[in-house]
Parts: sequence; C-alpha cells; structure tokens
Amino acid sequence: MMKFRSRLIMTATLAATISFAPAVFAATPDNQLVIGTSLAQVLSVDPQQGTEPKTQEILANTYDRLVLMDSEDNNAIKPQLAESWKIDDKGITFKLRDAKFASGNPVTANDVVFSLVRLLKLSQSASAYFKGAGYTADNIESLAKAVDDKTFRIELTDAVLAEDLLYRLGMGVSSVVDSVEVQKHVANNDYGNEWLRTNTAGSGPYTLRRWTPNDIVILEANKNFWGKTPAIVRVTMRHVPESQTARLMLERGDIDIANALTAPDVKTFVGNDKFVVDRVKVGGYYVLAMNAGKEPLANPTVREAIAYGIDYKGIAETVLGPYGRQRNVPVPEDWKGAIANPDWSFQPQKAKELLAKAGYPNGFSLTIKTIAQPPRVDMATAIQANLAEIGINVSIKQGNGADIVASHRARDFDLLIPQSSAVMPNAMGAMNDFVTNPDNRLEAKNAGNFVWRSAWDITEINALRDKANAERDEAKRAGMIKELQEKFIAAKPAVLPMFERFEPVVLNARVKGFHGNLWTLNRVDTVSKSDGK
Repeated sequence: MMKFRSRLIMTATLAATISFAPAVFAATPDNQLVIGTSLAQVLSVDPQQGTEPKTQEILANTYDRLVLMDSEDNNAIKPQLAESWKIDDKGITFKLRDAKFASGNPVTANDVVFSLVRLLKLSQSASAYFKGAGYTADNIESLAKAVDDKTFRIELTDAVLAEDLLYRLGMGVSSVVDSVEVQKHVANNDYGNEWLRTNTAGSGPYTLRRWTPNDIVILEANKNFWGKTPAIVRVTMRHVPESQTARLMLERGDIDIANALTAPDVKTFVGNDKFVVDRVKVGGYYVLAMNAGKEPLANPTVREAIAYGIDYKGIAETVLGPYGRQRNVPVPEDWKGAIANPDWSFQPQKAKELLAKAGYPNGFSLTIKTIAQPPRVDMATAIQANLAEIGINVSIKQGNGADIVASHRARDFDLLIPQSSAVMPNAMGAMNDFVTNPDNRLEAKNAGNFVWRSAWDITEINALRDKANAERDEAKRAGMIKELQEKFIAAKPAVLPMFERFEPVVLNARVKGFHGNLWTLNRVDTVSKSDGK
C-alpha cells in the first residue's frame, strides 16, 4: 500500500464555549483508544454478511482470518490463524496455530470449514468474492475440508489462482467464527445470522461489548487472545457524522483518531506536530452507478454523454482533496498493468451533442442517491451542477447507510454514488467489482455483485474476466488484463469509476503503531499511546 505521513498545520483555535460542540469529555486514558467516525453503514457485524468499510474495522479486531495482508510490507500475505501453508497444483493446505475463541473454545479446522460453508450458504453480498472465484453453496463442502483438528485443506477451482485465493482468505468475509458457539444460536436454519448480526464469536484481540447503531461501538480486550496482550484495553468508536464536530473533538483531545473528516477539516491540521495524517491508498474508487435497466441510462451513448459531463478535475481539487484523484479506468494508474486514462473530462458541448445523438436534445431528469456523509454529498452536489449544464436535471436524495445500500442492492435508483474496493492489491483485484456479472437476470438476485446492481449486462467482459482469472501464464494474463480495461472503457460503463479513493485519517501524535489497511481491516492490537503529559 502506498501511504504517506505528513505533519499538518492547524489554523483554527478552539473556543470551548462553541454552542454546537459536543459535551466536554475527559482526556482519553493511555490504555483506551477513541475513534470519531461515521457508523451510518454498519448494518450487521456478522462477518459473513457485513462488508462496509467501518464494519471491517470492527471485524478486524474481533476476528482472525487464516492469513493477513501486511500493508506495511508491500501487502504481503502473512500468517494469522495459520502458522504455515503449502501450495500444490490442486489446492492449499494450512496448519493452524494453537488459539482459542473468546468463549474459550479451541480454534479448529472444523471452524474454518464451518465459516466458509456458512459464507456460501448464507449467500449474502459478502459471498460475491468467493462466488467469483468458482466457489458455490453447492461445491464448497466438497472443496473445503478439515484433515484433522489443526489441518485445513481447500481445493482450487478452475477460476482462481492460489495467490488470489490467499488474498480472498485474508478478507473480512473469511473471518473464522466459533462454530460451537454460533450453532447454539441458530434459528430457522439461519446459520446463527440473527444472533451474529449484533454479537461476535471470534478469536481476535477484542470482543464486542456494545453496539448501538448510529451511536457507539465499544470493544474490550479478549482475555483468551492467543497473541500479545494489547496495550489498548478498550476501543470506542463514536458516531460523529458532522465533520466539524469531529475536528473539534480531535483538537480538544476527546477522540484520538478521526477518519470521517471533510477535506477542508483535514487541512486545518497542516503543520501541527500534535497530529499526524495518514492517507491510505485502498485501491478502490468513488463510482457513479447508473441504472442500465432504465431508460435513458440503458443507452451507452447517454452514459458516454454523462462521462463527458462531469468536471473530474474540479471536483478532485475542490471537494475530494486528500480523499481522491481522477481516474476513470478501474485500475490505479500506478499499479502494474494499468492502461492510460481515456479523454473523459468536462466537455459540455460534446456531451450535449452525444445526448442529441442518443435522441435527447432537450435532456431529461434523474435522481441521484447518496449516503449522507463526506465526501459523497459534496460530490453529488457538484455532479448535479455539472449535469445541469448539459441539460440533465438532477435531484439529490440523501439517506443513511441502510437506505442507500438497500436501494443499490434492489436496483432502486437512477444514479447512485457507491464506492468500490480492491479484492487484491493488483490489477485483477481492483477491476473485480467492475467486470464481474455472470447473470444479469433480476431473478438471479445477485445483489452482492457491483455490476448486477446497475443491471448492466456484460456477458463478453465477464467471460474474459473468468478467462483471465484462470490463466496461469503470466504474459497471457497480462494481455487479458489490458484487454479487459480497454473493453470496459469502450462499453461506456454503467459503473463509472470517477476517482481513485484514499482514506485520510487524522491521529493524535500520541497514538503509535496505527496502520491503515487496503480493506479497512485496521487492527489496533499493536497500537499504544505515548505519555500524554
């Protein structure tokens, strides 16, 4: 992961009597970490269900996976619950370390099997990354086996390479759950989903003590954790959706970390050595999703007009700042195999000509939906103004995470601003969300699929994606990756990547050992605080 740290200057002086500031809190203790964030998208803490970024932060600390991706070592795959593994032509065999779940139950290979079977059988959106690799509810029990208590074996499918499977096994959706504990809470064959939506059953360094939606998450150190005892015994995630409030709380010492600030509020910390800013490269994008199942967005020429009707440069400079940069190809420009950006830029006259060519010389009206948090609301406002100049009247509908995510998954939108994630820190991993849609039919109910949600049928692109995933020859695969990007651009995508996404995080300089992660699996058992005096 590419990451830079910079000392930023704080230009504002805090007045303790500002009327909209939150109540005064005591300075955070040395053995506790308080994070100001937005919890709007945390809908479930079931690791085989919840996929949103803030959910991943909770999962990272309450569960373990077989392996982890080390963001501080060029995203290398390293051991977590697996002490070691061996790769052969047909699969991967893992040896597990001695570890216990928070319940005290031992971690066994049966728990790993249970977790992966559960992922595919639940068939929530979280399973999409394994389905795209050839694993299904029908075949997972024959491909994932417990050889003995401490040996787990998974067979490769024709649709995945061993390296790519290892990355998938390091994702939050691959968290290993306590099968003994979960099965106590199964109701109506739900694999314990109702219980795990609000409880944790992992072996990570922390356990979930409390979660109140859109309010607070409290994690406490797991006394049965197999690793080193964390210096931080309690982690509190406070829902602070108002950026200015979060900035004031950070300045005052009420919180240690803020990771949902607007770009202007991030800039207020420039040059102040009491704070550190991490800008974490995540390999994902801010996307304009267009519903290709509706007219006029089913027309590729209309989608091309929209691509030429957005001022990417202006939005990047005035709205996104540290959150992103223009990039319309779904592979970061500095990643191996990335092609050059197309000429999409703000060209109103060309966009109008394309609309006229498509049969809409007088434009039309659309609604854009967005989660009410930075920077997406400001992005929506800017896009609204841009498209008005080419004759498209856009109204904005803001909502909480549950509302907007549900609309996206139900194909209930015209335009919507979601964000993508990279499955792996390589070109195929970055493209995955944009080039995967094996079955576009409504009855397929493939809501875990980014492209399916936009009703964009990409039969040819998906077939090439499958072929590239299975190709073992590196040179041939590189050629397919280039062709995939070119075909994606030529198709005038209904899932338009607009900006490569970064996650700016502002930390009190007392906080040591915090590292951002490509998948927001930000583990804090290595975090400590220096003396605050």
